[in-house]
Amino acid sequence: MNDTGWFTEVYPKHGSAFSLKVIEKLHAEQSPFQKIEIFKTEWFGTLMVIDGCTMVSDRDNFLYHEMMTHPVLFTHPNPERVWIIGGGDCGSLKEVLRHGEVKEAIQIEIDERVTRLSEQYFPDLCTSNTDPRAQLLFIDGIQWVKDAADNSVDVIIVDSTDPVGPAEGLFNAAFFRECFRCLSPNGILVQQSESPLFHADLIAEMHATMRGAGFVDAQTFHFPQCIYPSGWWSGTMVSKTPFSGFRESDAEARSFKTDYYDVDVHKAALAIPRFLKERIAKG
Repeated sequence: MNDTGWFTEVYPKHGSAFSLKVIEKLHAEQSPFQKIEIFKTEWFGTLMVIDGCTMVSDRDNFLYHEMMTHPVLFTHPNPERVWIIGGGDCGSLKEVLRHGEVKEAIQIEIDERVTRLSEQYFPDLCTSNTDPRAQLLFIDGIQWVKDAADNSVDVIIVDSTDPVGPAEGLFNAAFFRECFRCLSPNGILVQQSESPLFHADLIAEMHATMRGAGFVDAQTFHFPQCIYPSGWWSGTMVSKTPFSGFRESDAEARSFKTDYYDVDVHKAALAIPRFLKERIAKG
């Protein structure tokens, strides 16, 4: 935060920045893994920043959490067992557990301090932490996947930070191969895949690497995310079997309220702009 009361995250590679007006800094600490800061902002409510990068805010977190969970869960035919790798703010866990067919949701977050601070400063995101179907593990997600049994999970959600530091190993071929092994025959992996505008090369590389790990089909979907670089974000789903649409009638008849996700948004999110299609096709 600078002397004028603004938090600014600068994206040097892309010659741009994003700023939020800050009322006060609520907390700061260096965990064993990263620097975590909590701010009270003028219009975005509470903001969490990790290693200088915006992570979650009261104002717009629903966009990310709904889109990283509901599209994949309504695409899988019967998602009973779900792992969330990362996701320490617990917003994705909350959305996952709104699906009645989910029997087990395990969140594997390497940094317990992210979750404990979220319980304190983002309590609404943590309301499902005590759900009997939920299990919170504070261990290395990469090692968890390595140690897991074959065919032991239906959906893996990689809700990670950018591919640097603790999250770097979540974007490589070895990790994707282990995920493929752990997934059930209809299993789906979804991973946040950065900005289509700023990180098209990364998205194309993910498609190629995931297919190289054995996944037979891939879909990138996109959504707005104001506090992230460019304000335009994406997730990429890969499956062990070809995608054949999603459970549209179940999504339409869902028993829970959403603020962004619905059937029309799901369909629209899969419409990929020409430049990104062409970049993915190049591999």
